[in-house]
Amino acid sequence: MKHLLSTRDLSTEDIVSLLAMADHMAEINSRAVPKVPALRGRTVASVFFEDSTRTRLSFETAATRLSAEVMTFIASSSSVNKGESLRDTIETLSAMGVDAFVVRHKSSGAPQQITQWTDAAVINAGDGWHQHPTQALLDAYTITRNFKELNSMQGRTVAIVGDIKHSRVARSDIDVFTRLGAHVVLVAPTAFLPSSLDGWGVTTADSLDDVIGAVDVVYMLRIQRERMDAAQMPSLREYSSLFALTPERAARMQGHALLLHPGPINRGVEMIVDPSLVPGSRILQQVTNGISIRMAVLFSLLGGDATTTLQNGVEA
Repeated sequence: MKHLLSTRDLSTEDIVSLLAMADHMAEINSRAVPKVPALRGRTVASVFFEDSTRTRLSFETAATRLSAEVMTFIASSSSVNKGESLRDTIETLSAMGVDAFVVRHKSSGAPQQITQWTDAAVINAGDGWHQHPTQALLDAYTITRNFKELNSMQGRTVAIVGDIKHSRVARSDIDVFTRLGAHVVLVAPTAFLPSSLDGWGVTTADSLDDVIGAVDVVYMLRIQRERMDAAQMPSLREYSSLFALTPERAARMQGHALLLHPGPINRGVEMIVDPSLVPGSRILQQVTNGISIRMAVLFSLLGGDATTTLQNGVEA
């Protein structure tokens, strides 16, 4: 695997392998000094054209814990404001000796385009409505490890609730979850569903009340206000009445059910309950697991011979 642009770049076996690799990385992260020399001498450029807290810092932490050098590029404080093109930015950074680009961009397909301008590995950290593959991997890791079903989500039902149409997280999660055997039900108003779900392998529900007591995972999404026009926006009051997680709805979740959210949370919109009060909330665990998954992805792309590097680096 040269790049990670989409979950479709991964076979199901690749997904399972990365989840297993993340177990090794989680062990490293539990150490008093969570750092190994596995990627010493490598340089990872974090190139973000959209705002981010969790994903950017998670990738940078992952690279640092593997002893890679980290370059941080933030468009709002760069020569992009002087008219520098995306191609010029990438070629300039490549000339500085970058081994991997971690890219977030508002335009779908931008990471794919970047592969034409550099010999470095490219990891998609979110592009438009398209994909967010490492989010799907960390979500699958969180679910499978909580249920102690390490290679499968077979027999589990996941409700993904909210703005499916504009969500790259939803697209990536649906692909990974269904390939691991989960049944996915999309809970959203019609305006927040894609025009066609042919081939998605999912079902739909008209309100959260229809499914809340019967699912294993409740995955709440943020309304993507920045990716829709005002005409598409439903009344927030009406939306919350049918789709928000309230204390009453949270109380109806099964005892073993998990609550997930990719962040940031729109409190009072999709999440009216305080998630810290929901016993099954694993939202902060997702953040922790994101570091382990991104370490696994960076290691898989840049670590060279896996057996040798595991012996000499990761297990050091």
